[in-house]
Amino acid sequence: MSDLKHLMRKNYLEYASYVILDRAIPDAIDGLKPVQRRILHTLFTIDDSKLHKVANVAGQTMAYHPHGDAPITSALVNLANKGYLLDMQGNFGNIYTGDPAAASRYIETRLSSLAKETLFNKAITKYISSYDGRNQEPVCLPAKIPLVLLQGAEGIAVGMSTRILPHNFNELLKAQIAILQKKPYEVWPDFPTGGLIDASDYQKGRGKVKVRAKLDIVDTKTIIVREICPGTTTESLINSVDEAAKKGRLKIESINDYTSDKVEIEIKLPRGHYATDILDALYAFTDCEVSLSSQILVVKDKLPWETDVHELLELHTKTLKSFLKQELELARDSTLRKVFEKTLEQIFIENRMYKKIETIKTYPKIHETIALQLKPFHRKLTRAPTYEDREKLLNIPIRRISKFDFDRHLDEIKKLKKELLEIEKNLKRLTHFTVLYIENLLKKYGDLFPRKTVLKTIQEIDRKKAVEKQIKVGIDYEKGFVGTKISSSQSFTCSNLDKIVLFFNDGTYQVINPSEKDYVHRGNRLLWVAPIDKDRIMSCIYKDPKTKYAYAKRFTVSKFILKKVYSFIEKGMQLELLTADPSSIVYVHFVPKPKLKQKKITYSLDDVAVKGVSAKGKRIASKEVKKISLTDPKNQMTFC
Repeated sequence: MSDLKHLMRKNYLEYASYVILDRAIPDAIDGLKPVQRRILHTLFTIDDSKLHKVANVAGQTMAYHPHGDAPITSALVNLANKGYLLDMQGNFGNIYTGDPAAASRYIETRLSSLAKETLFNKAITKYISSYDGRNQEPVCLPAKIPLVLLQGAEGIAVGMSTRILPHNFNELLKAQIAILQKKPYEVWPDFPTGGLIDASDYQKGRGKVKVRAKLDIVDTKTIIVREICPGTTTESLINSVDEAAKKGRLKIESINDYTSDKVEIEIKLPRGHYATDILDALYAFTDCEVSLSSQILVVKDKLPWETDVHELLELHTKTLKSFLKQELELARDSTLRKVFEKTLEQIFIENRMYKKIETIKTYPKIHETIALQLKPFHRKLTRAPTYEDREKLLNIPIRRISKFDFDRHLDEIKKLKKELLEIEKNLKRLTHFTVLYIENLLKKYGDLFPRKTVLKTIQEIDRKKAVEKQIKVGIDYEKGFVGTKISSSQSFTCSNLDKIVLFFNDGTYQVINPSEKDYVHRGNRLLWVAPIDKDRIMSCIYKDPKTKYAYAKRFTVSKFILKKVYSFIEKGMQLELLTADPSSIVYVHFVPKPKLKQKKITYSLDDVAVKGVSAKGKRIASKEVKKISLTDPKNQMTFC
């Protein structure tokens, strides 16, 4: 048994670790889940600036990703629809309507110029073996943009989840500049579907935001939905409006969807209803307003890290500076090598060192001769030439030596030295260089990503006031109908949000919503109908048909399930009287018997304690009861 427990614990921990690190949670640096990183790496590997069939990309990604092509294709389509890293051709679905993408064999993609410029550099990327050991894949891409905040991410792992809301490209990069310059900054979510956002409770990504669809009032009877909330589609929004209409929250005449590349949902209102009056109800009871919580959890150094937007952005800025420093150092080393090689080549050809090796027959002696000739020129070089350097000199073709242009060669060396000075200068003022790099990205790509979601303070809507209105409910006790369209002399006025309680002569009651017309007979006679009031005290007297003893009871209806039938007296009992008058006094008439001195008594229902609706009643007297009558005819009571 202990072995089994150990095995289960070990396997579960391995599974949990795999789901967290390799499936559900994005990396803190490149903001990608493994499948997304493998897709981008595949596209970079096969990139030829032409579009590739998605089916082909998915197939080649399977060399790195140990799963089928369907989840790879789904992840690729999702990544493409975010609009930053992939160029698309064909039907990749519609984020507004929720329509799926076409089959992978019909759609094409490639890396965007932004992705090529900011995500890849083999020289500073760490690689590991793929799952089958045949290929090398990146551990993390050297992302020079805060991709995790730019695109957003959602994932559910074992015991943890993440929900990172997307942000605006320009605002994130400007915030990075502010971090480098030690200035204050703020960033807010920005959704591809647009809409209006209240981020007053965002708390740097640890709180929540409220988002509204953009509604335009065309005329007094027409509302057009121009932008929708994230996480919703035009279909789900239309369904929510229909559902709210069915529940009586709002009135609509028709709703039509004309969405294509832009959202356009037309809501027509019936006679007597106006667009300005229905806006609050649309926000309160439909998908025209949603609340989104943010929880930022990412993988950092192979461990889950719960953080906020500012900490994550500061980490990205620090990492960007580190990446640029590495690239500058690599460029410096490369330029130094080129200057050395060109200077060495010039010395070799200018001093005709090749002439002195023409008669030497042994290869080691040739190297020795060149080494001796180069020795006086070491001071002109950054280092002493090695065997490999001399090999390169020996491999220079005669044709190139004969056509060697000294002036052009000197110009090339001067140009390289100038580049070297610029690189050294940038390394010394790395912060300034990083700011210039970000500003260049803003200049090249900033106009492609304007803010789509408008920041706005959204007032809390009182859901009750949004749709509350007074209605008149008619009651037909004889036929058993209740509703706003029942013509009857007996009626009451209530709010359309109120619940209605129905009492029947068999000792049962039911709670319903007010509607136009409800048939509530159920084979029992309807006794009393009213808007439900949890503080209203109901009083009743009922009799046991066998013993003819009478019982009194007072109760309130405070808890209920709509349309469920409840009993307020015990099964088999006979209801004699029901009233909502809190201080009723009645006559209790006893069954006549020999030697019975007292034929009736007065009984105050006010003396009965108020209990739960399921409690038993209090016996009125230890005598058989014949009937109950009123002491005051004006009392509002219902006799059964």
